[in-house]
Amino acid sequence: MTGGKRAGDRTKARFRPALALIAVGVTASIVAWGYLVVAAIDFGATARHDGKTSAWALLVVASLGAMLCLFLTFMLAIRLSHALGFSADHHAPRPKRDPAAPKGGKRAAR
Repeated sequence: MTGGKRAGDRTKARFRPALALIAVGVTASIVAWGYLVVAAIDFGATARHDGKTSAWALLVVASLGAMLCLFLTFMLAIRLSHALGFSADHHAPRPKRDPAAPKGGKRAAR
């Protein structure tokens, strides 16, 4: 038997400013989403009780802004997970199929 471990050398973790910027973006967009949701709830209560037209318009604007912030949060979180290696990159090209390999797998080969 050979001695030693079989694992390869590990690379030292280093600070990556691009990942920090994405993480700050995720945090900022989720905080903005929370603020806009609370604002939409407040505008909705005001519009319902007082019947002000401007409150309805602000409710619509706050709701749309909250949806956009949540969408941005999801997009940045996906980008962060790709950069950290938590999920596979689906845009990478597939390996070419060997033309000599039989089609259909094991069942077709029988």
